[in-house]
Amino acid sequence: MTHTLVALMEDKPGVLNRISSLFHRRNYNIESLTVGHSETAGISRMTIALNGDSRVVEQVVKQLSKLINVTEVIDVSADPTVIRELALIKVKAGPGTRSEIIELANIFRARVVDVGTDSLTVEITGPEDRVNSLIDLLQGYGIEEMARTGRVAMVRNGTGKHNGHAPASAD
Repeated sequence: MTHTLVALMEDKPGVLNRISSLFHRRNYNIESLTVGHSETAGISRMTIALNGDSRVVEQVVKQLSKLINVTEVIDVSADPTVIRELALIKVKAGPGTRSEIIELANIFRARVVDVGTDSLTVEITGPEDRVNSLIDLLQGYGIEEMARTGRVAMVRNGTGKHNGHAPASAD
């Protein structure tokens, strides 16, 4: 099962390196990792997707919580959560296939963001299964290049950040 962790950390050099080193030392594979600024100045928000049983995830949460500069770690896997991913997909598009690709993008609520002489770049944002479905269909046209963000997640309708969960502590 893929689990989703949200970690808040100080926006300082070296924090991401310490986190990736922790995963490397423990031989845990990160399925996706997305980092960006949060609503709080000086704090970054990291969304981590990883496969493993509840014991592995619990261990990862404990180890992340012990890292200096990490202020909060939450496993949001069991919470009602909005999870999205962004992908940019450059697809071969000749005169005979261009309109088909545009129509396919429209069906998936994606949009064409760049048009070249022999390619189209499609942007899709949504649940991972929808992103994967569009990618599968575009494979037949020839994907030239692709960039994916990995998942970002936010707990739905909570009583504050992270649905009112207490922060994980390093005790």
